[in-house]
Amino acid sequence: MPTADLILTGAHVRTLDPERPAATAVAVTDGRISAVGNAPDVRDWRGPGTEVIGLDGAHLVPGLTDAHSHPVWGLDMATGTDLSGIADLAALRSVLAGAVRIDGWVIGFGLDHNAFEGRPVDRDLIEDVLGDAPAFLRLYDGHSALATGAALAAAGVTGPRAFAQRSEVVCDSAGRPTGHLVEHAAMDLVTAVLPRPSYAERRTRLLDLLSAMAATGLTGAHVMDGGDLDLLTTVAEETVLPLRLRFAPWCMPGADGAALDELIALQGRRGRHWTVGGVKFFMDGTVEGGTAWLEHADCHGQGTEAFWPDPEAYAAAVRHLHTAGVRTATHAIGDAAVRNVLDVVAGLGPGGRGAHRVEHIETVPDELLPRFAALDVAASMQPPHAGYTRADGTDEWSRRLGGARAGRAWRLRDLRDAGATVALGSDWPIAHYDARTVLATALAPRGAASRSAGLTGLEALEGLTTHAARAAGESAVTGRITVGHRADLTALAVDPVRAPADEITDTEVRLTVTGGRVMHRG
Repeated sequence: MPTADLILTGAHVRTLDPERPAATAVAVTDGRISAVGNAPDVRDWRGPGTEVIGLDGAHLVPGLTDAHSHPVWGLDMATGTDLSGIADLAALRSVLAGAVRIDGWVIGFGLDHNAFEGRPVDRDLIEDVLGDAPAFLRLYDGHSALATGAALAAAGVTGPRAFAQRSEVVCDSAGRPTGHLVEHAAMDLVTAVLPRPSYAERRTRLLDLLSAMAATGLTGAHVMDGGDLDLLTTVAEETVLPLRLRFAPWCMPGADGAALDELIALQGRRGRHWTVGGVKFFMDGTVEGGTAWLEHADCHGQGTEAFWPDPEAYAAAVRHLHTAGVRTATHAIGDAAVRNVLDVVAGLGPGGRGAHRVEHIETVPDELLPRFAALDVAASMQPPHAGYTRADGTDEWSRRLGGARAGRAWRLRDLRDAGATVALGSDWPIAHYDARTVLATALAPRGAASRSAGLTGLEALEGLTTHAARAAGESAVTGRITVGHRADLTALAVDPVRAPADEITDTEVRLTVTGGRVMHRG
């Protein structure tokens, strides 16, 4: 009989395995769970090289997986001055006046649309406090930015541009760029000339970030971008990644057959604790940016167009990938975008069941809710996002949508009641990666979402475990504590199923184990 590498004892084990829902001890061998039970059940697995950890009554659950995150690409998105705490224009101007320069640039991230206090996003609001320094400020949604005149000049942007995707260099009536860059292609014009950190800096930041994520209880993440696979390959060869990462590279408008075949060829590329598994699409952008695809225009007359100018081209790309056995995830925030994705999956026939997912789903009408379960399309949602809205409807998101649509915000409870798979995540760096906050905000929704009931403690836990596994097609290997599954485990000081939201937010993470290796000790 082989011996275990790790044995955990003295725990309240919530396995999420209906065959054995509770235990007190777990043994781990070669990165897999080799025994689940009580102390006598794991005693014979102990050998001279076995590490034994007594958890002293901690609550052990399947490793928590963030079902939507950007830990590699997000390193660039979260570079520079953190602007996430700024609430108004005066505070923004004050922070920018004293901001640290990076090779002469002022770079910021996390800026809330509400900081502009209802004004159009325009470089005229900030340029006088920056002197001649070029500045590039990412808004919190990751789909828009504000660039100063010096930054636009460095990128050679002097007027409007045409793009294959729904993007815009916003210009005034005279054709002068305001500095507001909407969606990826427009932002990429300036990001191409930003200062670039060294490999050593990126390596250090990546490992520090993944270690910090593990300290909140995370053992894995569904990475909704292609990241930097060369960086990841090298780092994973040099050390063990603290989290297990599953990447879904982007497929953007204009992708032809050759581009789709390249995405197919990437599937299964892997290293220790990382793999490529799936493709990410965008069907729209964001409500605040005016690019969410809505059935009816927002209060500014925006939001009536898809991110893919030709939605049929999106449908054809999904069909091509589906035929090749590739899973897809589609960013769809507005009601029209969500409806379109569900229609496309319905067109795949029975073979499309369980292979596709929708990301975000910020506002949907009643009639779309049962379609998720009927088509077996996973709903991947980020409850912390509602923290950028306000319960009284005075925020930019709510104002743009109006009362009726804002009243259908982040319908976690309704989707679960309709039988849907609901996977939960943070979308870091759009919101903080702390897994405890994801659990807490699923239990007690914030902002516009607070008008509706949250999930139960068990449902929230499932969103980061069994439902996350289902959304990735990995239920056979992860999401439960059972023999043969990956040894990804999280130990908390409180029971996440029974504790109130405020206790979960502040609870101690006693232990995080990824692939049988202890990545964090509380």
